[in-house]
Amino acid sequence: MAADERIDIADLRVGMFIHLDVGWMRHPFPLSSFRITSEDQLVVLRRLGLKQVRWSPEMSEAPTEAPAAAAPTEAAQAVDPAQQIAQARREALRQQRESLALCEAQYGEASRAACDMLGMALRNAKATGEQAQALSSSLVHKMLGMGDMNLRLLTEAAGDRASAHCLNVTLIALLLGSACGLGQDELIDLGTGSLLHDVGKAELESRFRARTDAFNAQELAAYQLHVIKGVGLAQAMGLSAASLAVIAQHHEHTDGSGFPSKLTGERMHPLSRIVALVNRFDGLCNPPLGGRLHTPHEALSLMFAQGRSRYDATLLNAFIRMMGVYPPGSAVQLTDDRYALVVAVNPVRPLKPRVMVHEAKVPANDALVLNLEDEPTLGIRRSLRPADLPAASAQYLKPRSRLAYFIQPVPEGLDRPC
Repeated sequence: MAADERIDIADLRVGMFIHLDVGWMRHPFPLSSFRITSEDQLVVLRRLGLKQVRWSPEMSEAPTEAPAAAAPTEAAQAVDPAQQIAQARREALRQQRESLALCEAQYGEASRAACDMLGMALRNAKATGEQAQALSSSLVHKMLGMGDMNLRLLTEAAGDRASAHCLNVTLIALLLGSACGLGQDELIDLGTGSLLHDVGKAELESRFRARTDAFNAQELAAYQLHVIKGVGLAQAMGLSAASLAVIAQHHEHTDGSGFPSKLTGERMHPLSRIVALVNRFDGLCNPPLGGRLHTPHEALSLMFAQGRSRYDATLLNAFIRMMGVYPPGSAVQLTDDRYALVVAVNPVRPLKPRVMVHEAKVPANDALVLNLEDEPTLGIRRSLRPADLPAASAQYLKPRSRLAYFIQPVPEGLDRPC
């Protein structure tokens, strides 16, 4: 494959495949590597202040005068099928690695911004609010440019637990809000409130920041104070009423069993209903130290079976459809008895997600993600807890003790479900 080349911004043309070597939040495009498809994109690129960018001629579709090709020889026409299969696998593996590396780089950048934002909450409330709104706006604009989206499981969780939790809740809430038809301004308010939903914990003693089943009544009351303290900080930040409601109501339940105000569903803000749902899901999948870890599949099943009265029924059903029957991070056994890890949901066929399969003859670093939609005779037999995987499969697949997600465009050829 030919090496990438540098090109002046002024010389860019529609059809060129380019790579923007700047932070993901420093440009408005959904991806940092893409093919230029319109003159409008050229205008935006020229306004970024860059002098040059990298481009890949072999991936571009810019009009060129190609020399006449010589007639292929008989030897060239005789293509070895095994070589074709090997080449196709190498290309698929390359694309898989590039996609994952891009998601992880974007997650890392957003996680660092979230960590910085939370770290200044007590020192400078106004700046914290502005940074939360800027990060939310950046995430929303990226999402709106992606078209159809789904969640991608990452190989490593970046950042500390607080920033990872707030970012997980934000990304999943934004995806659910988008699926429910929220507009841009509503999504930005939703993202801002989600990023800051636990900001009040900064004013608590560290031992009260994570709820445990061992808390007595006094300790539980101390933990619950993070909502009231968060509202106070959010008011000092000058957040919108909708973002403020998310912070104030993210522990309320539609049946009135939540805290601190025991609101029922009709009294909860619509954005708060989204965050209350997503916050519970991530809390089950990424519990505090010592808490029981639920697989994503278990978390969804538990919320549906035990918490249907606690959450908006329409939202819960939409959330389950969005996350799929086997959400990213689920360890599964396939119908051919192999073990696998779900890495991305298929929004059209939820029983046919993308999985990383344990193949003993293939090095773990070269494990190819398999799209079960392309395998008509192969499916998922059951979901497993990571502890129930055979030792060799657990070592190969490395199921995460902490789950981290990022948003990626749905691969071409998949349509949004009704």
